[in-house]
Amino acid sequence: MMVVIRPAMKWVVSRCTPEQDVVDEAYICLTLTGVMVAGFMTDLIGIHSIFGAFVFGLTIPKGQFADRLISRVEDIVSVLLLPLYFASSGLKTDVAKIRGGRAWGLLALVITTACAGKILGTFVVAMMFMIPVRESLTLGVLMSTKGLVELIVLNIGKEKKVLNDESFAILVLMALFTTFITSPVVMAIYKPARGISIRTHRKLCDLSTADQSTKDELRILACVHGPNNAPSLISLIDSIRSTKKSQLKLFLMHLVELTERSSSIVMVQRARKNGFPFFNRTPRGEWYDRVAGAFQAYSQLGRVSVRPTTAISNLSTMYEDICHVAEDKRVAMIVLPFHKQWRCDGDDHEKKEINVGNGWRGVNERVLQNAPCSVAVLVDRGFGKFKAQNPEPGKVVAIRICIVFFGGPDDREALQLGGRMVDHPAVKVKVVRFVEKEDLESNGPHGLMLKPLPTKSTENSYSFSTAKMDREKEKELDEAAVAEFRSKLVEDGTAEYTELVVARNIVEGVLAIGRSGDQDLIMVGKGRFPSSMVAELADRQAEHAELGPVGDILTYSGHGVVSSVLVIQQHDVAHAVEAPVSKMVHGEYEKFTPDESSGVQA
Repeated sequence: MMVVIRPAMKWVVSRCTPEQDVVDEAYICLTLTGVMVAGFMTDLIGIHSIFGAFVFGLTIPKGQFADRLISRVEDIVSVLLLPLYFASSGLKTDVAKIRGGRAWGLLALVITTACAGKILGTFVVAMMFMIPVRESLTLGVLMSTKGLVELIVLNIGKEKKVLNDESFAILVLMALFTTFITSPVVMAIYKPARGISIRTHRKLCDLSTADQSTKDELRILACVHGPNNAPSLISLIDSIRSTKKSQLKLFLMHLVELTERSSSIVMVQRARKNGFPFFNRTPRGEWYDRVAGAFQAYSQLGRVSVRPTTAISNLSTMYEDICHVAEDKRVAMIVLPFHKQWRCDGDDHEKKEINVGNGWRGVNERVLQNAPCSVAVLVDRGFGKFKAQNPEPGKVVAIRICIVFFGGPDDREALQLGGRMVDHPAVKVKVVRFVEKEDLESNGPHGLMLKPLPTKSTENSYSFSTAKMDREKEKELDEAAVAEFRSKLVEDGTAEYTELVVARNIVEGVLAIGRSGDQDLIMVGKGRFPSSMVAELADRQAEHAELGPVGDILTYSGHGVVSSVLVIQQHDVAHAVEAPVSKMVHGEYEKFTPDESSGVQA
């Protein structure tokens, strides 16, 4: 087999070049035919057919052909053949054959021996290599589980009359028991989240008050789903990169969904084995060229350090990996790609909406709730592509960024980020501050109240912070942030500042900025502690509630907004608890008792 078949399989592998995304059907049929012939030949000489198929599999060289072969056949194997095999094994198992105390005692002894041997042996060896006790015990439990190979061996033993019905039933029950208890035991004794202690809480505003050695270094964790996220992310990071004094360290995390498919498991094994980021060893050359190549080239720019990593996990727990890396690397902001993208379809320049899946929306929502630092969600509508512009020869194309400011911690964080962008010579920053009319503002804080309503749907309703904050103090902080921005950046002409006086309804004013096409990127705060103008939108039907009222307005596909949007949430422990609210106008909440009407005033 190794002398004749292996060279032939090497020839087959050589015919499948890395540039080809699809393997020729003839080579797949040839390989599967070889598996069946090998199994038939071993069965013919008195050895079980599975050994022939196994040895034939050893002749297939590891690499791209093997990975593509797995991805092609794994669906029919896992969906059709494996369930049939398990059902056949179950029908062969006669539990009624286990009779009397001796048989049940033997079952208990077999289970104890099977578990104790693997658990104790693995635990002792792991402790010898200085692995922590909890992780050593977890490894032992994982090693004690039984899988498909054990079941195949038992079926072979029964077919060859080595095992009688009673012994077969005992061993099958042992395999089932050790497999079923693995997940709950591992989850009980090993929880990686226990090792994630939120020791520090970071946001961009903290950099200005940090010590001299670290205040000029900005650390950002940027996440990507695929190659479509690369252009907009590079443009955003380059806009934040200051050319004067501050240093920027970028931690790039490629988010890969872990599924039960065999190809997904192989992908994890490869990423862990060679120590490289996954996208540097992906089977698809296009991935490497468009993402890894782009960020490797970008890392050559001055004052930017790019360190890639990979998160391969289930979507339900991927936020833990993101938050863990953010805490471990002490980043000040996490940048997440929105689960929807808009791309030009053909030469008609009409943008087409691409939804990568609501599962990624859940990842963003959990990161927003649990992040140890500030979070920014990038809604990409072609940010970083300037082919529609026709600059004059020799003129630098400026990235036009608009900051929509209403007030509050999230808006101040957006203003702080915009202050760093102003230092870039190719970035033009404009701040549009929405100001309420004097006659409406004179109504005071009793003009509107948001009452927490936990029974309200969180998917279609905006959630606001349940913390009680001093409204007057918040206004003072807003005025101080705006005054600092204007004194440092606006007066010397590096940025533009305008005020827009509006009534209660701010939707048209916000949409006018997004529809105009004058801005490449619009930055807004999520608005968890909203101003009175934003609070007016509390009862509005939300399409993307995790972006806040203003971010949702600019992201809604039916509003005709052409600019990309960056929604920023400032990290603050006081705002960690959020709840849907119900809006009550002046006088309505006076009917409630103080306990019932406790809420957020705007």
